Amino acid sequence: MNIIALGFLGSLAAGLMTSVGALPILAGKAVSRRMNDVLLGFAAGIMLSASFFSLIIPSLEISAQQYGKGPYPALIAMGGIILGAAAIYFLDERIPHRHFIKGYEGPKALSIRKIWLFVIAITLHNVPEGLAVGIGFGGGDISAATTLALGIGLQNAPEGLAVALALQSEGYNKTYAFVVASLTGLVEPVAGLAGVIAVSASQFLLPWGLTFAAGAMIYVISNEIIPETHRHGHHKAATAGLIVGVVVMMFMDVVFG
Repeated sequence: MNIIALGFLGSLAAGLMTSVGALPILAGKAVSRRMNDVLLGFAAGIMLSASFFSLIIPSLEISAQQYGKGPYPALIAMGGIILGAAAIYFLDERIPHRHFIKGYEGPKALSIRKIWLFVIAITLHNVPEGLAVGIGFGGGDISAATTLALGIGLQNAPEGLAVALALQSEGYNKTYAFVVASLTGLVEPVAGLAGVIAVSASQFLLPWGLTFAAGAMIYVISNEIIPETHRHGHHKAATAGLIVGVVVMMFMDVVFG
């Protein structure tokens, strides 16, 4: 199977884990706010660890092979991280969306229903995750890319549950909440396909692409996920979840990647 197909399927599998995470909604299982914050903290830890161990460090190694040791690998990593974070910031500012806790962001769009503003917000957050998986496969290291896809999939599960629970709390029935939560993960294979095609076309783009995805994910972690987990007085439990996520992803990357 070629790299592009693997990149698409890997990001698709990771995106589908959003549906797996939302399954408890269909079973009528209740999840406490504390546990929800712990799971989101775990997701943030997975993303944070993946950003460094699966994206930034490999980018530095690839840049050193392309340009030799010196300032260039570090400058490329700096540029990619800044560009990735700036891209998500730009989308946050330009696309109308609504967070469950923070509320409305972006330009006013009175004609868009509230539910779709929520969906847009979650979709924006899933773009860098799919991009990271696709770019990972585009680098040619299938083992490391598979580990990254597994890690992203693991963190998508609690995100899917959080979205479904939030939709249910807004008055939507459990089936509708499950379907909408599942759909938010389907942007990942689209972003993954774009990422793997881009870096497959030119290996010189690979270190830039890896750090771009890392910067985008770090922005989402700091600007959205961590603040969400600290708003209900469960910040210590959420921080413990984040640390567990960091070490789990680090272990998987070292052992399997």
